[in-house]
Amino acid sequence: MKNILIKWREWRNHKYLPFIVIIITAICLFFLLIGNVKESKYDFELFQLSPDTIRAVKTMEDSVKTEEERKKTEQEVPAVYQFQDETAANQAAITKSIFDSVLHVKENANAEDTTATLVDKLKKDMEELAENASYVPLNDDMLVILLNQNNIILDDSKTKLSELVETTLSEPIRMENVSISREKIGQQINNNFVYSQDYKNVLSSIAKTSIVATEVVNESLTEERIEQAKASVEPTRILQGQILVQKGEIIDREVYRQLELLGMLTNKASYRPYLGVVLFVGLTMWVLFGQTIIRKEQTINNSKNLIVVAFSVILSVLMMKVIQSVAYNFDVIIAFLFPTAMVAMLVYLLVNERAAYISNFVSAAYAGIIFQEGYTNVFQMEASLYILFGGVAGIFAMQRMHTNSQILRSSLIVSSINIVFILFYLLMTKASYEFTDILFYVGAAMLSGVLSGAMTIGILPFFESFFGILSTMRLIELSNPNHPLLKKILTETPGTYHHSLMVANLAEAACEAIGANGLLARVGCYYHDIGKTNRPGFFIENQVNGYNPHDNLSPEASRDIIIAHAVDGAKILRKHKLPTEIVDVAAQHHGTSLLKFFYFKEKETNSNVKEEDYRYPGPKPQTKEIAIISVADSVEAAVRSMKEPDADKIQKLIQSIIKDKLLDGQFNECDLSLKEIKKMEESFCTTMNGTFHSRIEYPK
Repeated sequence: MKNILIKWREWRNHKYLPFIVIIITAICLFFLLIGNVKESKYDFELFQLSPDTIRAVKTMEDSVKTEEERKKTEQEVPAVYQFQDETAANQAAITKSIFDSVLHVKENANAEDTTATLVDKLKKDMEELAENASYVPLNDDMLVILLNQNNIILDDSKTKLSELVETTLSEPIRMENVSISREKIGQQINNNFVYSQDYKNVLSSIAKTSIVATEVVNESLTEERIEQAKASVEPTRILQGQILVQKGEIIDREVYRQLELLGMLTNKASYRPYLGVVLFVGLTMWVLFGQTIIRKEQTINNSKNLIVVAFSVILSVLMMKVIQSVAYNFDVIIAFLFPTAMVAMLVYLLVNERAAYISNFVSAAYAGIIFQEGYTNVFQMEASLYILFGGVAGIFAMQRMHTNSQILRSSLIVSSINIVFILFYLLMTKASYEFTDILFYVGAAMLSGVLSGAMTIGILPFFESFFGILSTMRLIELSNPNHPLLKKILTETPGTYHHSLMVANLAEAACEAIGANGLLARVGCYYHDIGKTNRPGFFIENQVNGYNPHDNLSPEASRDIIIAHAVDGAKILRKHKLPTEIVDVAAQHHGTSLLKFFYFKEKETNSNVKEEDYRYPGPKPQTKEIAIISVADSVEAAVRSMKEPDADKIQKLIQSIIKDKLLDGQFNECDLSLKEIKKMEESFCTTMNGTFHSRIEYPK
């Protein structure tokens, strides 16, 4: 294990490590998702006996059955009829026109006109009438009978017949009933009209040809009704898990067609789902990699944190696969048992808030794929949204909660958000639920939130030790005054303890001003001078009664004692297995700065003294936080030793200290910019002015 950690520390800053991490993560996630798109295939022939009971592997619409149902529904839709009330008046007018034509021909007849001539004239009028109206011309014999009637009879019959036609057509008559209506009107003429039989036969023919359908099909409205009926037909679906054929039954054409439709035959193998998984994994890896490389300063800031995010996502997907593997044994959606905020809370504590949001988004996306109910559905949206909202709730809850007990309390907030989402889900779904189902879903939502906190607490130490990560929760634990090392500082070096608290206030405020880790700086300050506990009396803040043992020592001896506190402090912290970041603060907070007092004291008697002999061994500060601590340490000691400090004096002193360290090259190995140095200076001035403000002098 130790060798693995050593190799990891060698590799974690390698420039190609992020690419390797992304590739390995993508491969792992691809193979985890393969099972969700891999289809069952059979090598069957038509009309063979099925060797097994075969169930549908996915839910899919049976388009053939759906179309059959729609055609059946189309045939059942009745035609929409529309009554045309103007037909009666039109046909009555046509009837009158026939008699008017006969009267016109007779009135304009000449003495030399024969019956045949009159018939020809009348036929011409009838043909014109037939061209412009719904009318069937009479034959020659009928026209002769009409011409032989006197005008009184013609006028009388015109009136009676047109009224009879109009009355008959005022009732709805469909095409299939036209013949019945014609027979009926013929009988009425024979029974009620008092004319010669030949003439009544002509009148009956005229009346029958005048009878047409008054209630006709409205084609557009009928077509609209048909389309509505077809649209209302629910698609016929082959449901996931539905039995297609029992063991020993014949695979007929219908079963074979369904197997073919579902892609369960070997001759229908498809690589599209696999390509889809590749694209999906590629998208999620782009999110992780893009946020790591492109916006390095704002999110996951190194390979170590990228591995934490990737490992967290893989862990969440593995848990989803376990839950999904037993989901078919339950009638309820057990995906709601998944700890929704686990990944978000874990990454928030180990990396930062932005990385937590990224991890939560990616985990929710994978949940939609893994918990889907069929291949026709790309995502199960309720699972994705459930994890998305739960994760966001976890991040919000964790912003002010870091200890174990507080994490468990924050998990209750996650539970409450989960319950709200579950209630939304139950209200929005059309299915009806039994009381036991509702009880399960609410209980699953509560358990999901509690599991999120419990698993975060359980997994966190593993991540911290394996990846060498100093989490926020770990820092807060180290800041507890009851920690044995802090008690040691307080009891053995109370002056150093007070000095450390003051430096911590300065450093934390400055770090927050430039966007560095203020909490790390504060906790590092608590332990940075623990090496002084080996010889507490040799440091001025712990001296009492004005006695200074350095007065009786040579500069070389004093130098060795003072310089040793940085090395001794690092040893003590390593011995107690404190995080590397805290050890680095103790070792680097003086960098390679010069012990000016003892150097110049030695120079008074030894002009050949080397400056290097009076410098701390270093190394120089490697991070912004340690650089700020080094300045804060000097500022606090210098300002505390000032007589009658005011704002102007404090500012000049701080500027002098910063300038001295800058010219001495103490900031050369950290990425502290000049702009950040200016902000650091302003923060120190503000904090020190608040500490050494003027006070009212009380009267004696």
